[in-house]
Order: sequence, then structure tokens, then C-alpha cells
Amino acid sequence: MPKTRPSSPSSPRFRGVIVPILTPFNDDLSVAPELWEAHAAGCLADGAHYLSPFGTTGEALSLSARERMEALERLTASGAIPPERLMPGSGLCSLEETTTLCRHAVDLGCAAVMVLPPFFYVTASDEGLYAYFSRLIESVASDALRMCLYHIPQTAGIGISPALAARLNAAFPETVVAYKDSSGNWDNTKAVIDAAPGISVFPGSEVFLVDALRAGGGGCISATCNSNVGAIRAVYDLAEKGDFAGAEAALPAVIAHRRAAERAGLIPALKSFKAHVTGERRWLNLRPPLLNADATTGAGLAETVGGTARVGAN
Repeated sequence: MPKTRPSSPSSPRFRGVIVPILTPFNDDLSVAPELWEAHAAGCLADGAHYLSPFGTTGEALSLSARERMEALERLTASGAIPPERLMPGSGLCSLEETTTLCRHAVDLGCAAVMVLPPFFYVTASDEGLYAYFSRLIESVASDALRMCLYHIPQTAGIGISPALAARLNAAFPETVVAYKDSSGNWDNTKAVIDAAPGISVFPGSEVFLVDALRAGGGGCISATCNSNVGAIRAVYDLAEKGDFAGAEAALPAVIAHRRAAERAGLIPALKSFKAHVTGERRWLNLRPPLLNADATTGAGLAETVGGTARVGAN
């Protein structure tokens, strides 16, 4: 039976530093579970509040729904990764498949799911998207479902407007509780914070972490948390204590690492970084149409890691 969470207006808001974890592949391009589990555990040990498997950084849309569910089951069954620290990506174009992934995450006891809009339908209106998300929530039919809307219009071809986020939160206040803004547009992030005060808004980059926390946002969900989560968590902790001057002073170092990863290609760069720090060459594998990572990139990226990050062998 699905696990249920009592509905309460006093439920704690999602906050913190969330890692959209990379997905390692064997040479035959199957998921490498032992590498994945070790990386997930290492991110939590280094300061992540939550992990988000199967986002853009995790090459989610290169994996089948079956692969995602099997990998998530193994990850939670290991005992090292509490399901309540997980926010897996579950958004596909098919409402039925998205419902299956969401219900599966709920049944495992995951903290939330992160859901893309139905990305192929780039001309869909806010009214159509409201119908999609409403039907999804009603189909999962669980008080335990908590949802993070995923806004990445430059990749998905369609986005989730501030007005739509506010409408969904008003209709489903105990379900639609978070919003990841990977647009890179601070004006949109701020607009969602202002329009939907019941939602925890997470920019998709630590570049905007301090601004978001100062404005009432929840933290950040950033690709480079895979490589620098300790330093990013340190910035978050300073801001949470009200030391915004200290957070601002620490921010340039983590931004420098983020920019270096962006210049090097982000996903392949982060995988090369993992190969470099662990000595495990399978981290260089990506699924087509993405090309395998360059083994030489990781060393340069490692030189930009913030001083509070642990560059370990996880």
C-alpha cells in the first residue's frame, strides 16, 4: 500500500542544498549501481540536504522508466540512502508514465518528485498545463505526494509560469510545494517567489543562492553540487544564520567553479571530475546522443573546487 503523509498546513517547507546526482554507466551503457550508490552517499556526507536522481544532470531522458524505477529501488534498498532524502525526477510527456513514476516514488517513501511539464507540447497553454498537473495529482491519489515543478524552458521548450505555479499551489497546497528554476533568469525566480509564497523556490545554480535565500527562496538545486556540495552548503549555512555578508564573501569561489564547469560542458565535465577524483574511468561514459567525457577535463575542474568541499573517492 502507498505510504501516506498527513495533510497539514504546518508541514515544513523544503529547504536546503539539493544535488541532482549524476548517473554513472558501465561500458555497455547500463547503470553502474555501485558507483551511483557511492556517489549518492558521498554527496549526503559532504552536506547535501536532499538528492534528486534523474534530472537533467542525471541524463534522465536517456533512461527508460523501468531503468529509473529499478535503480531507485536498489538505491533505497541499500540502507545507506534514506528515501526521505530523495526527490527523483519523474516528468515525461505521457501522463500515464509520469503517474507511474510519481506513484513509485511515493510508494518507496521519497520526500518528493520533481516534474517537468510535458515538454514535446511546446505550444501548450497555462490552462492545458494546469489540466495536466491536476490530472497527474488526482491520478497518483496520495496524501504523501509532494511535487517540485521543474522549469527549464531552454531545454524543455516549454516552461511553468509564475502564475501557473501560484495557481497549482493554491489548488494543491500540500502537494505542489517546490519549484526548480533552471532558466538562469533571476527575474523569473523572483517572480515565482513573489507570486507563490507557499512554494519553496530553488534556482538551478548556486550563482543565485544568496539572492534566493534573501528573497525567501528555499536554497538551490545545482548540477555543480555533484562536485562542490561542501562549499555550496557552507554558503547556504552562512545565509541561513543571517550572515549574508559572509555568504556573499564565500560566493565568488563557488561561482568560479560553476563557471568553469559550464565552460567545460557541465555534464561531461562533472563526469570527468568524478573520474579524476575516484580513478574510476567508467565515470567518463555518457549515453548517446551525448558523447563520452574527456578524461583530461576533470583535473582542471578539480583545481577550482572550493576549500570546504571534500574531494573524496566516493
